[in-house]
Amino acid sequence: MSTTSTTDKSIAVDARPRRKATAKAINARKGGDPIVCLTAYITPMAARLDEHCDLILVGDSVGMVLYGMDSTVGVSLDMMIAHGRAVTRGAKKALVVIDMPFGTYEESREQAFRNAARVLSETGAGAVKLEGGAEMADTVAFLVKRGIPVLGHVGLMPQSINSYGGYGAHGRTQEEWGPIISDAKAIAEAGAFAIVLEGVAEPLAVKVTGDVPCPIIGIGASNRCDGQILVTEDMLGLFAINPKFVKRYAEIGGDIAAAIETYADEVRTRTFPAEEHTYKMKVVKA
Repeated sequence: MSTTSTTDKSIAVDARPRRKATAKAINARKGGDPIVCLTAYITPMAARLDEHCDLILVGDSVGMVLYGMDSTVGVSLDMMIAHGRAVTRGAKKALVVIDMPFGTYEESREQAFRNAARVLSETGAGAVKLEGGAEMADTVAFLVKRGIPVLGHVGLMPQSINSYGGYGAHGRTQEEWGPIISDAKAIAEAGAFAIVLEGVAEPLAVKVTGDVPCPIIGIGASNRCDGQILVTEDMLGLFAINPKFVKRYAEIGGDIAAAIETYADEVRTRTFPAEEHTYKMKVVKA
């Protein structure tokens, strides 16, 4: 009897029980082997990432990547839950973490708990992520004490883009270091199992990684962080815009465009569908 199920003909999803990564296990990786993290929003991508990633983030970047939004601010809790369900179906090994979207946790720690509990119970994910520094420490502690693992996020925080006025890097002068270091320490002391550090100057990233006791996962930071995360579609070259901190490991945007052009040409010239793609009549014996 087969132990695999298939989401499409190129992805075999192992249906056997596998030991899943946990927030506690990720926390124990501080100073050890680098933690590999990428984003996913759909089952097939999660299945492809699962063998290679320690942590898969269902990021609120889904708003920009899949829905064409200008920022992450318009992403709803229902959207995150729907995509979270899809990702947990494909991820059997990696820890799945789901972003808490803007407006679902800032009002009070009780609001944060209600929404985070809903996210975990309705998706089967292992943790939530929320943005914010010292001002969110009490909320992080409240969630952790009630059994909800939290991945923090400091430095450049995309949900605060309307306050920043842009996506520029932070901590490029030493005068800017203090608040970011304090934010990271406060979130770690509150019980976050790890912290995403985004868009900061490399020396600051090295300082935060050395000073903070939980793993620091960099994006636009330093290779001396405890791990790295990127938006998968960015590193695969799906979009024309390429942030400075992204290395493109493929150019699937061009491949997709070429494939669509070839398909359109073959439809117009009636070379597709060909004989091998067409059903024939059954031969009925008399």
